[in-house]
Amino acid sequence: MKTALNLARSLGLAFMCGLYATPTLAADDPVALALLAKLKAARTDLEYSMPSKSAIQGLYEVRVKGGPTLFLSADGSFFVAGDLFSIGPGGFINLAEKQRDEDRRQALAALKTSDMIVFAPENPKATVTVFTDIDCGFCRKFHNEVPALNAMGIAVHYLAFPRAGLGSPSFRKIATAWCSADRGAALTSMKNGTDIPDNVCADNPIAAQYALGEQLGVTGTPALILENGTLIPGYQPAEELANIMGLK
Repeated sequence: MKTALNLARSLGLAFMCGLYATPTLAADDPVALALLAKLKAARTDLEYSMPSKSAIQGLYEVRVKGGPTLFLSADGSFFVAGDLFSIGPGGFINLAEKQRDEDRRQALAALKTSDMIVFAPENPKATVTVFTDIDCGFCRKFHNEVPALNAMGIAVHYLAFPRAGLGSPSFRKIATAWCSADRGAALTSMKNGTDIPDNVCADNPIAAQYALGEQLGVTGTPALILENGTLIPGYQPAEELANIMGLK
């Protein structure tokens, strides 16, 4: 999201609200092909999805990789960017965020649990995926809640997100946990303040998980993602998280 906002600011983009529906694929639409060519000519440094007709009459929709969704006039002379909202009797619904939820759900479903550090009860009722960092105080506080979450039937699947970046001391610490023979014990010890000698194995998944977190909108830790793809930034006590997940 930070990348998207920075890109939006750099382009001087406006935001708009309206009605939204899943766009129609338009790989064989000559207008869409012309729009894509015009975008690429204007900003060669950006990557675009194929433009498609949006639910707003006369506008085409295109996603910028790592950035916002654009809504273009059919002649390619103008565009606006941002989220679309549906207007209902109970208020506004951010349907773009619903799509991001689905993107996160699909991305997490494609991961192998063998690449995670998992704390789970037998026959869990629900799962929360957590991007974490060894040196994050609220990550340590959340980790103290894991036994209570497990007792309520909630499995915790950890992914790595060293906030200081790849190659940093935080990266080496969390890579050491992932490269340990007993990942869970090492992670718990390090979150409790125990120093463990660096052991950064060559096949660790930290860089891939860090990149995935950025792709999914993670900007800090802990970042919790529910099974439906909803992103909850920041620490949540066990009882409150169980309520959010419908288990209380």
